[in-house]
Formats: sequence, structure tokens, C-alpha cells
Amino acid sequence: MGKGEAGPVGQRLAITLAFGSSAAVMVLELVSLRLVAPYIGLTLETNTAVIGVALAAIATGAALGGRFADMVSPSRTLGPLILFAGALVMLILPVVRWTGEALREDASNYVFLVLAVTLFAPAALLAAVTPMVTKLRLASLAQTGTVVGRLSAYATVGGIVGTVLTGFVFVAKTPISTIVLSLGGLLVVAGAALTVVLRGARAAVKPVALALVGATLTLVAPRPCEVETAYHCARVVADPNREGGRTLYLDQLRHSYVDLNDPTYLEFDYIKNFAAAINGSWPAKQPLDALHVGGGGLTMPRYLTATRPDSKNQVYEIDGAVVELDKKELGVRTGPDLSVTVRDGRLGVRDEATDSKDLVIMDAFSGLSVPWHLTTRELVADVKRVLRPDGVYLVNVIDHGKALFANSEVKTLQAEFAYVAVIATTDEFAGRTGGNFVLVGSDRPIDVRAIEAGVGPDMEVRDQLTDFVGDAPVLTDDYAPVDQLLTPYAS
Repeated sequence: MGKGEAGPVGQRLAITLAFGSSAAVMVLELVSLRLVAPYIGLTLETNTAVIGVALAAIATGAALGGRFADMVSPSRTLGPLILFAGALVMLILPVVRWTGEALREDASNYVFLVLAVTLFAPAALLAAVTPMVTKLRLASLAQTGTVVGRLSAYATVGGIVGTVLTGFVFVAKTPISTIVLSLGGLLVVAGAALTVVLRGARAAVKPVALALVGATLTLVAPRPCEVETAYHCARVVADPNREGGRTLYLDQLRHSYVDLNDPTYLEFDYIKNFAAAINGSWPAKQPLDALHVGGGGLTMPRYLTATRPDSKNQVYEIDGAVVELDKKELGVRTGPDLSVTVRDGRLGVRDEATDSKDLVIMDAFSGLSVPWHLTTRELVADVKRVLRPDGVYLVNVIDHGKALFANSEVKTLQAEFAYVAVIATTDEFAGRTGGNFVLVGSDRPIDVRAIEAGVGPDMEVRDQLTDFVGDAPVLTDDYAPVDQLLTPYAS
């Protein structure tokens, strides 16, 4: 056993294959998160599950690849393996999207199961490349440590490069379908070339045919997005019952509704509750300096401009592509009354001057959840710093069932503000149904009766919240398990 099979694959090619296959696995993993978001949302649990599937595939591929390399010469299997992996990559997008569209009403479990299967197979095949290449490079037992260490290092570097390029470049600049097709095509070409060199042209025919089928299906697969952004699958849908009505969808959720002809028209109940809290806190038409964390369709800035002339609105929206969609489809125009900055909301709040705003509205979401770093006591304290002494902080929270997240966010506001109230339906307070809870925080007394005058007949405004909050924890930068506290729709 003194000699191995170093001949067919040179060192540079071996490094390239280990590097490239690992990079491809990481591209697949990150793209898969965006691929399922339109159907099952994007939460910590979704991220964790996809990462778990990818790691299981890597472990399985590495183990089986090494074992198979000892049974059959890798020079015969390496090229077809990469070629077949590329063909399977091209099938991921059409299979997931057709499944998601067919089961949109009850897609969560089935879509993830389909993704797990379609991601696992090509990722496992690609993870098998490094042990096979390692076997081909082992010329003698004396070189084992050097060869294994070098190829493992380059495979790790490949994974890092794939992760960084996907997160910072590919997803931000390129549609998901293009990334999947390009990756699959690159693997097919590389696998076909390697197969021809090591085995001859005939061995590449069937996998190439499968890849062409996958590419064709990808091109005709349903597209749930008008715009694929770095964070969302976004689209604007016209309301057939209202001429100027437009709904902005981010992933599977109705995120914003605006009437292009009437900015005072408010469709969603929680937006109406925002308006009631504002109108119950200041005299009519009094201009306000408002800060909005989360832009969406910019419904509230439009409303404030229309109902309170000379108001100034500063908006922080992390997704620049959503802002561009607002300008293109929803007629948004920035100017003296509206400034929109593409930036993380917490960093934006940090840079605002002390005592500079009358109103801060928190309406930022990642799926059904407020991003955890926008829920903590430290963030609330910074908001309080930015608000004037008689300012008001409004927060939109979605929760269901026991509403553990909503309770914790109320407790967090109570840790900083002297007065806190909640607007919700009776059934939502009782835990019989779920939906949007609008939280109101201020250091001046909250005029509950004035706010009640503006809410719908099924809404309550409560400022006695001891029973509602219970023993909920205060959320901090050190402890904010938002996704775990959040009760899903089904519960």
C-alpha cells in the first residue's frame, strides 16, 4: 500500500476542485434561505434548519465519498459526480417553486421538506469531492498529513469565499434564479470537462441531458417575486376593489397598503391604530418631527404629510431595493418632508440628535418578527434619548396565543418609559386570537380616552397591563430570544 493514485489529478487541479466544491456548497446553503422565504418566511428557526441540512449533507458526503474512493477509483467517478451535482442544482429552483406555489396556503412543512431533499443531494455529492481528490493525490503514506491538511485547508477557504461572495455580492446584485442557473451550469461544465479528460466524452452525455432539463424547468418555473432583493422577495399588487390601492408584499406577507390617490386612506388595522395614537396625542394638523424605523410602502410618512402639513419624516429602511420599488411602483418622492436613508434602523437611531423627534415609529420586520436588535432595552433607551420630553414611541408587534413576545416587549418599554399602553382587540388581549399589538410608550401621561376615540369598535386601549404582561422578561442585548418567544399563527 505504498503507492496511491496521484497521476490523473495534479496538485493545482486538486486544490481547485476542493476549493470550488466547498464554495459551491456554501452558495447553495445561503441561496436556499432566500429560495424558501416567499413560502415559509425567514426566521431564526428557518435559518437553523437550512444550516442543519447543509451540515448533515457535508458530513454524509465526506463520509461516503471517502468510503467510495476506497472501493472504486476516483478517476472514474469524480467527473460524473460533479456533473451530476450540477444537474441536481438546476432542479432545486423549479421543484421548490412549483411546490411552493401549489401548496401556498399550507406550504410551510412541505416546502421545507422538498428543499431539504433537493439541497441535501447535490450538497452531499459536492462534499464527497474533497475526500476523492485527496485519495487521488496520495502518492505515499509519507505524504498523507501534508496532502490531507492542504486540501482540507483549501476546502475551508473555499467555503469562506463562497459565503462572503454570496452574502455580500451575489444575493445583493443577482436574482436567485440566475445564481442557481450559473452555479449549476458551472458545475456541469467543470464536471463534463473532467469526465471527458478522465473517462471520455460518452460518460458525460446523460448528466448533461439532465442538466439541460433542469435549466429549462428553471426558466419556466413560477416567479413569486417582482423584485428579488438582498432581504426579501418583493412585489406590488393592485387592489381590484380600489382604483389607487396597492399592496406591497415582502416574501409571503402583506407588508404595506397605500392608496396612490388618497394618502389619508388606511387599510390595515394596526396602521389605523398608529394614526389613532398620534391623533390622540397631538392637536389636529400640528406638524411633527417623526422618525420611522422600517419603511415598507411608507404609508405613515404619507399620512403624516397629508394630515399634518410641514411635518418632517426621516425613514430608515435597510432594503434599498424596496425603496427603489416604492419609487417605481408607489410614486414615492423624497424632499423636504421625506428623507429615506438605506440603513439599519438601530444605527440610524444611534446617530439621531438628542431631543430631536416628537414621534418614533418602529415598524420593521423580518418575516413575522421584529429583528431582535430592534426590541431590546438598549434600543428603547436610545429611542427615549432621541424623543423630546413629551414625545411618543409606537411599536408594531405581531404575536399570537400567549403573546409571550408582545408581553416581553411591553415589559421592555415599561423599563424605560413612565407610561405604556397597548392597542389590540379584546380577543388578542385574552389570547384567543393573534395579530398586531400596537405599543405606545411615553414619559408624559397617555390620553387613553383620546386614543380610544380614534380606534375601531373592536379595539381596546389599555394602560393597566400587569395581568397582560405577567412575569415576562425584559429584552436586552444580552438576552432577546424573539423568535423563540413569538407564537406562530397556527398556535
